[in-house]
Amino acid sequence: MQTGSNRTEAEIVDGLEEVRRSPSDNGVVEAIVIRPGSEERLSLERCRLSPEGGTEGDAWARGCWLKLPDGRPHPDVQICIMNSRMIKLLAGERHRWELAGDNLFVDLNLSRENLSSGQRLRIGDCVLEITEQSHNGCAKFSRRFGPSALAFVNSPTGKQLRLRGIYAKVIVAGEVRVGDQIIKES
Repeated sequence: MQTGSNRTEAEIVDGLEEVRRSPSDNGVVEAIVIRPGSEERLSLERCRLSPEGGTEGDAWARGCWLKLPDGRPHPDVQICIMNSRMIKLLAGERHRWELAGDNLFVDLNLSRENLSSGQRLRIGDCVLEITEQSHNGCAKFSRRFGPSALAFVNSPTGKQLRLRGIYAKVIVAGEVRVGDQIIKES
C-alpha cells in the first residue's frame, strides 16, 4: 500500500478544529471502501450492507479479528466508520483515504458526546447501530499515516472524539451510496 507525507502532531492539532465542525446530525457519506483481501482496497459509489455480509464484498464476512464463540465474525465490528474530515487531515489526497481500512467515511461528529453505543443511524435504505467495541489505531495505521497520527487518535482526546473511528452493526439491510444523508434515529 502506498504511503505519503505524514502530518506532525502540531499539524494534526491545527486541523482538529475543522474536524470538530462536523455536523452532529444530518451527516453525509463521503466515501465507501471494501477490503476484498489483505492489503486490497476498492472504492465504490454504492454498496449493499447486510447483517450477514456487513459491507458486502468486504473481508469481514470471511473472517475477522473478533469472532463469536462458534467462529463466525463478530457483528460488533461489522462496519468500520471514520470521520471524513479526520482522514482528510491525516491522509491528504482522497485516494489515500482507503489506506485507513474503514468501510464508510462520513462527515458526521462521531464523538462519544454525540453518538453513544446503541445509537441508530439511518443511511440510505439501511439502519446501523453503533457498538461499544473500541476502534483503535494500530501498527498498520502508524505505517500509513505516521506515529504522530497513531499517538493522536489513541490519546484521551482522540478516544473521546473517536478520531480513529467507530464500529457499527447492520440492523436493517439495504444499499448505501456516496452522498447519502446520515440521520440519527431517536
